[in-house]
Amino acid sequence: MSISQTAPVSSGALWAGRLLSTVIVLLMIFDGTIKLPPLDIVTQTMVQLGWPADPNVARMLGIIGLISTALYALPRTSVLGAILLTAYMGGAIATKVRVDSPLFSHTLFGVYLGIILWAGLFLRDPKLRALIPFSR
Repeated sequence: MSISQTAPVSSGALWAGRLLSTVIVLLMIFDGTIKLPPLDIVTQTMVQLGWPADPNVARMLGIIGLISTALYALPRTSVLGAILLTAYMGGAIATKVRVDSPLFSHTLFGVYLGIILWAGLFLRDPKLRALIPFSR
């Protein structure tokens, strides 16, 4: 089956994909919005992670995260958004590795979110499922 001849998405898969994607979107909206003012807890945590205590850096990260999230939430740009969010999470993972954060609770949290965001997109997008078939 080619990408142009995609099989329809079952109702259950579609709703599971929407639910997983909604979880990611809500988490990323929270993450981005707390960086915009930025809250004291954000700048304090950034210093602990080796980032400067510069509110402009926090705002920049928040804006990048929110734009990537918006792209992920829109069906026409969801794959681009997923790629950008994966890169964003990769930066978070690299930061956590650099400061020797606990592996399963902190460092791999970005991996968990990446799996959820791609699973959500995979379940709701028949073109992606045709592009990356797990079974034939």
